[in-house]
Amino acid sequence: MSTPRQSRADRRRATEARILDSARELFAEKGFDRTTIRAVATASSVDPALVMQYFGSKRELFDQAMQAFPALPETTDTDALVDQLLATLGLKLGGLPEGTLAMIRSMLTDPAAADHVRAALDRQIDSVSAALPATEDPELRAALFVTALLGITIGHQFLGLAALRDVPADRIAALLRPAFKALAGPPG
Repeated sequence: MSTPRQSRADRRRATEARILDSARELFAEKGFDRTTIRAVATASSVDPALVMQYFGSKRELFDQAMQAFPALPETTDTDALVDQLLATLGLKLGGLPEGTLAMIRSMLTDPAAADHVRAALDRQIDSVSAALPATEDPELRAALFVTALLGITIGHQFLGLAALRDVPADRIAALLRPAFKALAGPPG
């Protein structure tokens, strides 16, 4: 039984996906500054000129590889919001997508990555702020939620802090729950 031949467009999409996957892995491992087009090409088993043909530049490759930065879910119930925020912690400590790891690793050394992370976090803050009850400083409260989760994620995923490394996400969530509920304001 023979397999159907892939069209040229299908082969192009497969090659582009392979390049993006390799770029995500390398950006996650090395960050923007230390990842080269040549290394991405080698990992993708293509010529560096093909990477440039598909993406134009290292910056454009990085931008496309980072498109999947996660957003927080929306809700209007305070208790549900706290539950959703803490559920994202389990996902973050269980292992972030390589694109997200690359973005976080690169945000301190690359201004464009910092802009990308800032925009994603601002969207999360806006989403959380909109879900909070009419209370004082909803945007500040939302920023505290989002940055607390970011800090815990960095401490666990990048720094490997001993106090966080071997603790199950549900234990961390249980300890955070009262503080997050207090920060959210009265139950919805």
